[in-house]
Amino acid sequence: MNDVGTSYLLWFACLFQLHGLHRLYNGKIGTGLLWLCTFGLFWIGQTIDLVLIPDMVEEFNTKQRAKLGYSPTGIPLNQPAVTRKVEPLTQDGLKVKLVKAAAARGGKITVTQAVMDTGIGFPQVETALKELVKSGYVNIDNHPVTGAVTYDFIEL
Repeated sequence: MNDVGTSYLLWFACLFQLHGLHRLYNGKIGTGLLWLCTFGLFWIGQTIDLVLIPDMVEEFNTKQRAKLGYSPTGIPLNQPAVTRKVEPLTQDGLKVKLVKAAAARGGKITVTQAVMDTGIGFPQVETALKELVKSGYVNIDNHPVTGAVTYDFIEL
């Protein structure tokens, strides 16, 4: 990114008959060469540029940010999504997640809570909970107020 101070320093090169260097620095090649060949457009253009330099620098920096994929304020745009290879969850891995979710909820969990906590779909969660019931690790009960089916992990 270009700097206003550097642009002003290049403007002062006109004292050594190098007019327009500040324009070349800020990407204005055509007018920079014109300034170089005409003594800064007969010093009129060179003098006016004293006021225009901050805008020239900002315009150049904005164009550079856009080319690099950044907003005018420097925030990255259109970043490629980071993809992670997700391993398929085994039935045993799902059961471990369910035990951890139930432990976090005081040993009792509903299917909906399990889906929220594990991120796995309803059919898979319900199947895994029923298998845990069959194996004797979990009891089925109903919530006394809502009537929702709850799975009570006995050992938690």
